[in-house]
Amino acid sequence: MQRVTAIKPAGQWDAASAMDRVVLDADDRQRRRIAMKGEKGTEFLIDFAKPVSLRDGDGLLLDGGKIVQVCGVHEKLVEISAGSALDAVRLAWHLGNRHTDVQIAGDKIRIRRDHVLEDMLKGLGARIAPLDAPFDPEAGAHAPHHGHDHGA
Repeated sequence: MQRVTAIKPAGQWDAASAMDRVVLDADDRQRRRIAMKGEKGTEFLIDFAKPVSLRDGDGLLLDGGKIVQVCGVHEKLVEISAGSALDAVRLAWHLGNRHTDVQIAGDKIRIRRDHVLEDMLKGLGARIAPLDAPFDPEAGAHAPHHGHDHGA
């Protein structure tokens, strides 16, 4: 079985060169060790010393030199807009205080659909818009990261 030797960050490799792909939700993209099978049947092993956070569009470099693309499943999200930078900070604080996974998308915040949080945000003056998209939440201070290649 081929092994993943490195992670090529999204946007830093030619996605057209991918020989296969795996489609995973945000939770399934938090990995240290797992055997996987791509949509075209490529079998490979992720086996890093520490967990990593895979992002939509990352490439998994296999020991044979081929790349498997990581694709995020479209999840039910809401995109949150604020009236000002101060309002955005306030909204982010309330979400963080509830230990909510968030994705920063430009000047907007994305979270998974949650009617209780949506009602709270509306009460705080946020504008929310539902959407289906891959969810790439921010890694916490102690969460697994990847900002470099692992071993290659």
